[in-house]
Amino acid sequence: MQIEVAKTAGFCFGVNNAITTVFDLMRHVINKKIYTFGPIIHNTSMIDHLKSLGVVPIENIDDIDPPACIVIRAHGVGKAVYDAINNKGLDLVDATCPYVKKIHDLVMDRYNKGYKIIIAGDKEHPEVKGINGWCDDQALIVSKPEELLNLNESEEKIFFSAQTTLSYEIFKSMLEILKAKFRNLEACNTICNTTIKRQKEAEELSKRVDAMLVIGSEESSNTQKLFLVCQKNCEKTYKIETVKDIEVLSNTENIKKIGITAGASTPDWIIKEVIREMENKFMNVNDINDINESTKEETIKEESVNANDENEESFENALGNTMVTLRAGDIVKGKVIGVTEDEVFVDLGYKSDGIIPFDEIGNERDINLKLIFEPGMEVEVFIEKVNDGEGNVLLSKKKVDYIRAWEMIEDALVSKNPIEATVVKVVNGGVIASLNSIGIFIPAAQLSDRYIKDLSEFMGKKVKVRIIELDRNKNKIVGSQRVLLEEEKNRLSKEVWDSIEVGKTYKGIVKSFTNFGAFVDIGGVDGLVYISQLSWQKIKHPSEVLKIGEEIEVTVLEFDREKKKISLGYKKPEDNPWSNVSLKYKVGDVIEGTVVRIVSYGCFVEIEPGVDGLVHISQISNKRIVKPDDVLTVGQKVSAKIVEMDAENKKIGLSIKEVNPIDSIESEVEVIADEQRKEEMKEIATEEDAPTSHKEDLTVNLGEVLMQKDLDLNFNDNSNDDSD
Repeated sequence: MQIEVAKTAGFCFGVNNAITTVFDLMRHVINKKIYTFGPIIHNTSMIDHLKSLGVVPIENIDDIDPPACIVIRAHGVGKAVYDAINNKGLDLVDATCPYVKKIHDLVMDRYNKGYKIIIAGDKEHPEVKGINGWCDDQALIVSKPEELLNLNESEEKIFFSAQTTLSYEIFKSMLEILKAKFRNLEACNTICNTTIKRQKEAEELSKRVDAMLVIGSEESSNTQKLFLVCQKNCEKTYKIETVKDIEVLSNTENIKKIGITAGASTPDWIIKEVIREMENKFMNVNDINDINESTKEETIKEESVNANDENEESFENALGNTMVTLRAGDIVKGKVIGVTEDEVFVDLGYKSDGIIPFDEIGNERDINLKLIFEPGMEVEVFIEKVNDGEGNVLLSKKKVDYIRAWEMIEDALVSKNPIEATVVKVVNGGVIASLNSIGIFIPAAQLSDRYIKDLSEFMGKKVKVRIIELDRNKNKIVGSQRVLLEEEKNRLSKEVWDSIEVGKTYKGIVKSFTNFGAFVDIGGVDGLVYISQLSWQKIKHPSEVLKIGEEIEVTVLEFDREKKKISLGYKKPEDNPWSNVSLKYKVGDVIEGTVVRIVSYGCFVEIEPGVDGLVHISQISNKRIVKPDDVLTVGQKVSAKIVEMDAENKKIGLSIKEVNPIDSIESEVEVIADEQRKEEMKEIATEEDAPTSHKEDLTVNLGEVLMQKDLDLNFNDNSNDDSD
């Protein structure tokens, strides 16, 4: 007969941590009784032994009085229990499994944010009761997928999590049902990674053996799950609690190979006892195959431990040996006890210290280990070798990070939760982002919700992506940032349209310009600020006032929900230059201004930025002029008197002629003619050496010019006289 023991059989990290915590307290606490809130773990043999050592499990805080120390069990408790312990003045030691504690934090956070909490698990299990205690016991607790079928579809926010020992298949089935019923669903796969591995290993083992033994307490939920998993593949699957129950295998006919697994609350010494008893009862030691080498060696060499032995010292020794058993390929936690430039030393609670070489820290080559690690900090490591040849345990931080990254990616695919990675390479058609050396391909079209011309702008940046495709066999992972951006944009857009109203102000980002205005993103929705709403002054283009990417404050002027259009205002009423015009100016004042626009009926003069006054054509000159631009030009400085003012309607009438009238076109022509005569006379005077005939030609030509100009002047004078 052959025996094969599952590698994951026995204590998980959370259980190991709880038991270690209790024994540490027993060694250090003086003159105080030690209690546990409920059984510290689900294993009767362990609880009985702790009772014999004076550690008492209680269910009601009122049953104890200080001074006393109370340990929160591995399954965790609700918030009310913590409050009761603190109010009682007891010393609280929290041995809640870190995975369970994570669920407490998630549930409390989402409950406080208005989510309806749904928990997949056994409502009578202490872990589930504890989780429910972090949302005021308001969670909906379901143990089967069909219990969700009667739920009505709604828009309320749902947060879905699971008991750490739940079957992953059940979790997936429930998740699919919830996705179909709730649009605002956030799900988190909170099944313990060790539980998933344990169940997968048990499933595979049960397929290749003739009989299966599942060792664990009747109260242990994960032991029951293991039993059900194995029973599907192996008809002869038996659940036992201790070596005393080995009689279930009394009939071993046709059994050539037996598989053994155990629940997370089952100590290794119980597993070893079962193996030894099977050796003695059913086989010869020399016939044992496929047993883990370290387990086989310990089985042959160690003395048999009697579960009924009342010698506490032997029991504790067996338990102590269990706590420090290490196997290559395990992932364990330890405390840093020393750091050099090339190595990190870790206390694993083993007879030898562990060493992490520089090359097993990570993939970066220019890191300072002393800046990353410091004595006392906890670190999770992968065991490469239990003995590196010099008695030390060889460890790897890089490998455990790699394993955890894969777990995170696989979990992200199921839960659809985003993960963060760093872009390390631009490739054809997209970029590669790295999560602990695992490459995630992000296609160019999935990088953003806008067109990206140059992908290199993402190099070295952290991006949040959703895993949309995963094939571990081909080492293919595809992520999308665009999906997250669009979902966030849709969420924000809904919030805007649900609460928008005229006059409401928003912080927005300038997205783009057109000739008629600027588009501003106010949170998933773009609104238009017309060019007339950008400034109190006249501008030709929005870029005169704003910059792309600038954050500004805008006000809703009007909106159309059906057409999804929003009109925004940017200029502030208090900045309106017309608001205090009546205080600064009055009729009769003389101002200095600039001609900014000329029209057929006059010109507009800028008195100050944003404030223009009109000079009617009749107020430009004392003489009649045909067109204002005959005597004025844009940009010309002029003096004018305020002859009329209506600040409320933004109208100011000005007069140039009452201050310094612009001469008519005749005067301008005379000035030009005089200047030309002077210039021509200078030219004649400088022609002393010119031939006589040439001088005569000049005189004749000059006379013709002057005669022509006189004629023009007389014509203009006559025309003005006639018009007068």
